[in-house]
Amino acid sequence: MSIEIHRVESKRDLRKFINFPLQLQKDYPNWVPSLFLDEMNTLSKGKNAAFEFCDAEYWLAYKDGKLAGRIAALVNKRVIEKWGKKSARFGWFDLIDDFEVAKALIETAEAWGRSRGMELMNGPMGFTDLDKEGLLIEGFDELGTMPMLYNPPYYPFYLERLGYSKDVDWLEFEVTVPTSIPDKVKRVQNLIAKRNGIHLYEWKKAKELKRKYARSIFELIDEAYSHLYGTSPLSERQVDAYIAQYLGFADPRFIKVAVDKDEKLVAFGISIPNLSRALQKGRGRLFPIGWYHLLRALRKPDTIDFLLIAVKPETAARGAIAFLMASLIDSCIEAGVKKAETSGELESNVEVQSLWNDFEHRQHKRRRAYVKKL
Repeated sequence: MSIEIHRVESKRDLRKFINFPLQLQKDYPNWVPSLFLDEMNTLSKGKNAAFEFCDAEYWLAYKDGKLAGRIAALVNKRVIEKWGKKSARFGWFDLIDDFEVAKALIETAEAWGRSRGMELMNGPMGFTDLDKEGLLIEGFDELGTMPMLYNPPYYPFYLERLGYSKDVDWLEFEVTVPTSIPDKVKRVQNLIAKRNGIHLYEWKKAKELKRKYARSIFELIDEAYSHLYGTSPLSERQVDAYIAQYLGFADPRFIKVAVDKDEKLVAFGISIPNLSRALQKGRGRLFPIGWYHLLRALRKPDTIDFLLIAVKPETAARGAIAFLMASLIDSCIEAGVKKAETSGELESNVEVQSLWNDFEHRQHKRRRAYVKKL
């Protein structure tokens, strides 16, 4: 038995790196592939604006000549400046059920981190907090979602055996859309509108939303998320990229924007139709028929994914989020949506988790970021 680690150096290598999970997890019915084009844009140094302040390398592992695993290691200099910890990150960590392969991949990433003066290694994390992060440790029998990672259950055991321990956990919830808006939610919505002048910004086309509020939305993300684990300020190029990613095909049914009496942004919520089954059918590709499955899922969803939600700190106490939620529920009822999947919410973020208290919900997944001293 021999294990070899090869650094990704060519576009052909990068394609192998991105495609590896397709063969690894094809027998896991709840795994959802990432969109190939998104992965290529994220991992290509000429396309991802995060490389303005990040360094990264990728490797492939071969066992007896066969592709057996992958890993990325990176350093986000802005995160280090902000949080004061010399910490490298690992991500895109996938491998066959073989501890020796895991050991070879992790040790390669750790050596790279040490060579850059890092004192910690944590992950799985991406370049920024808006990339996929956190290893799934509960909920393996639940269908994955596009915004979040899915991994086989042996990954956590291998990391712990290699000396990694919990840094933080995120929780995910499945929320049942009610058949009507609860009276309590209606009362709160009306009270907020009457007292504070907060109201919904009505829009019909994505270009209209982008023109008026796109930059304000990502400025608010920087402000509202600044205290959250692993975050760093977004650059102008990153904002441009995220506007295209999150708002390029915006659907007014599922993206809600709340403004004050002066039409200034105070809160927003971005949701999208759940694309899990569509991505599975197209194997993460748009062609030859992936676009068809995605288009069908976008038009008539029965589940939505919550992606991002934020509120200006000074208006949080005035219930702007509750106002947004009432509007979103109304749109979901009208569209025939039955369920909503949340993205990962830090287990300490009880304020966000309290949003689901007025609705039927269940906490069905948990994911974890690990850390180890180098």
